[in-house]
Amino acid sequence: MIKILFSWLIFLTSLVDSTPARAAVNSPASEQKSTIKILSYNVRNCIGLDRTADYDRIAKIISRIDADVVAIQELDSATTRSKGVVVLNELASKSGMFATYSASIDFQGGKYGVGILTREKPVSWQRITLPGKEERRSMLLVEMKEFVICCTHLSLTKEDRIISVQLINEAASKFSKPVFLAGDLNTEPNTLELKSLERDWILLNNPTDLTFPADIPNKCIDFILIRKDEKVQSKIIASEVEAETVASDHRPVWVQLTFDRGK
Repeated sequence: MIKILFSWLIFLTSLVDSTPARAAVNSPASEQKSTIKILSYNVRNCIGLDRTADYDRIAKIISRIDADVVAIQELDSATTRSKGVVVLNELASKSGMFATYSASIDFQGGKYGVGILTREKPVSWQRITLPGKEERRSMLLVEMKEFVICCTHLSLTKEDRIISVQLINEAASKFSKPVFLAGDLNTEPNTLELKSLERDWILLNNPTDLTFPADIPNKCIDFILIRKDEKVQSKIIASEVEAETVASDHRPVWVQLTFDRGK
């Protein structure tokens, strides 16, 4: 009888000893770290280089990449060109994500601008007006529970882009959460405006991976960045430009990283 009781005592002790290893998975330190995958894609209103408007094609690309947030540029909303279709809503429905839209200009009876798709419902959103001599621009700022994601499509004019950097920094500085920026910046690495942006932001995608034009890319003008913050540590897990050569005139670019708020 004593031997049986002793054996049970050893067994129960082994269960107790194994508990800390399991509990460490849910420790406060591990809960501070989050993993996120961000996709930026100028979809050219889903009109490919084959001149075909194909929402299913773009939606399949988005679903395959399986990002947590998608920053999308060049989106019609109920225009004559899109035959009344709200393009971002179409992509959201097909990919099973939440849609938030920022109209930059009135166009053909509807709107034209940028949008963000998210897996979770946003906490709030803002539209920031940006300059554009050839056409007005905007930045869409979407606040999530753990972070903020911004999407923009900057002007073709250098002076407008330089002013836009200041406005982007002003909008982002109001948040204590990690802030990400993604979009078609219409500028290349080592330009004055990108260097100016990098004073306050860290470039996450590899600028040597070319994004435009899609069929034979010769430059990188699509970027994903995180705002510098001494309280936020981040580490890139992967970065890739997808070899999509027809669906749009840009290639989709994504990054996956971990980030946390530190102590």
